[in-house]
Amino acid sequence: MFADLGYSDARERTLKVELAMEVNRVLKARGLAQDRAARLLGIRQPHVSDLVRYRLNRFSAERLMDFLTRLGKDVEIRIAPRRSGRRRSGVQVSHVE
Repeated sequence: MFADLGYSDARERTLKVELAMEVNRVLKARGLAQDRAARLLGIRQPHVSDLVRYRLNRFSAERLMDFLTRLGKDVEIRIAPRRSGRRRSGVQVSHVE
C-alpha cells in the first residue's frame, strides 16, 4: 500500500504497521487499559494512544519489537534466500500461536 502511494520507505512503514498490529492484538486480548499498557511498555499513556491509533512516526520497528518482548512474546528474525522469480526481497511478520 505505501509503495503504491509513492513512499520511499514503504517497506519500513509496512513492517511497522504489521508489528503494531501484533502489539495491539496482544493489548486487546489482555483487555489492558492504556495506563496499564503504558506501564508494561515503558512509555507514557499518550504514546499508547498513538500506538493504538497507528500513529507510528514516534516508533521504530526495533521499539515495536521491544514492546512485543515486554508483552511476553518472542520475536524471531529469519534471514532466507530470496525466492526464485521475485524481483525484490520482502519482510514478513507472522503470528504464531
